Amino acid sequence: MIRITRGLLTLIAGVSAMSPLPGIAQVAAKPPISPEANAFHVRAKRGVAVPPQGVDDPVFATAEPTTFNSEQGPGPGPIGPGPGCDLFPAPPSVGASVPLSYFGPSPSTTNPSLVGPVQLLKSGTVDAAHGTITLPLYKGALKGTKKNVWYILTDVDDQGVADELGLNFSAKLTFASNAARTGNLDANGDIVFDKGTVNFAPNRDIVPGPTGAEFPPKSATPGSVGDANYSPFVRIENAANVIYNAPVVAFGVDASQINFPNGNVDYSKVHDQVVAIDPANMTVTVNLINGFSFGRPVWYLSMDASIPLAAAIEHNTYAPLMGSLVLGHDDSFSSPIERIFIATNGPENESCNNPLRQGLSADLADGFRPNNVLGGIPTIALDYSPAWDAQLYEWTPDAISRGFRGQVREEFQILTFVQDGLITGPGGATFGSSGFSINCPIVQRLD
Repeated sequence: MIRITRGLLTLIAGVSAMSPLPGIAQVAAKPPISPEANAFHVRAKRGVAVPPQGVDDPVFATAEPTTFNSEQGPGPGPIGPGPGCDLFPAPPSVGASVPLSYFGPSPSTTNPSLVGPVQLLKSGTVDAAHGTITLPLYKGALKGTKKNVWYILTDVDDQGVADELGLNFSAKLTFASNAARTGNLDANGDIVFDKGTVNFAPNRDIVPGPTGAEFPPKSATPGSVGDANYSPFVRIENAANVIYNAPVVAFGVDASQINFPNGNVDYSKVHDQVVAIDPANMTVTVNLINGFSFGRPVWYLSMDASIPLAAAIEHNTYAPLMGSLVLGHDDSFSSPIERIFIATNGPENESCNNPLRQGLSADLADGFRPNNVLGGIPTIALDYSPAWDAQLYEWTPDAISRGFRGQVREEFQILTFVQDGLITGPGGATFGSSGFSINCPIVQRLD
């Protein structure tokens, strides 16, 4: 059980003043890998995963839960009951005299940087009706133990491998080596991991703070916990040291123990963000989460976090080895991270009916996601990383009393409000890195 106090929160927020960790090598960006090494990675290529057939809608329902702070599972999906919990853009026919059927293809089909939608993680199929993505499921192993490691692939630090496998390319992952475990690809393109286990048996539980100040919670326990050697990032030693983002979704179990193709998942054995898992067809369906990047609504995954508090709130896995990532220097050379901006005390009145709803107190009050603001993603910037350096921010009492508090949607808007004294770090601390990171692979830009 993790006990959270405001003093501890302020201490966490103060980590932003830290300098880079000593002894971390400043590594140059890698050149393209050789054709021989690339051939190893091609073995991991799978067909684009499709959702399971014949699944009843109630299984994938995104209705508001009744015991969201103590129940297992992903919580509500990104299609909520009101504008504060559903960021899906209106079609272009709204407000126009031209029927929707007359509009041409999205400009993103010509240039992904133009108006979307555009799917960025291409290895799976997005189900926009339910707010999920179905991805290829991989079955690896833990070296020396023969224990099964069930995982997904979402990002990689080599552009050629990313294009081949339909993954996100992140050059910054090259610099995450100190927070990555190691492994080797076998003849099937599956990873044999050297170290790292995950226990999915713990019961996720959060006790929110008082009404109107639900964050920080009184206590928080994540629903899955990795050992000291677990990180979703893995460096492949027998194939040019390429680094993948390979979050584990089940560990140490046979296919028969995680056979939930129609939902109703046993979360004592499977990651909380999993909606359905089908080891016969080697697919897994994962919940999507709302957010913004430079004003554009996006959907992403939340798979791991470097501290238990974040893992509990995010319904994901506590990954201790992620704590080795160098934080606080996202725009510098050799940085492995990009910033994610998270309100602690954004608007929460009337829950999802409030179009300005945002923040962790809102999340803990109603169970829906906090509408976080991401930095650069593919098609918008070149500095994307799935390892997000959490920047918690708090609206000042003066800003709130003057009616300035609202929903913010892009990085420089937030930084301007910091400069203007409207936003600070938690508890009035200096704004900056809050000292922890979250593994949130981008999936789709909605416009």
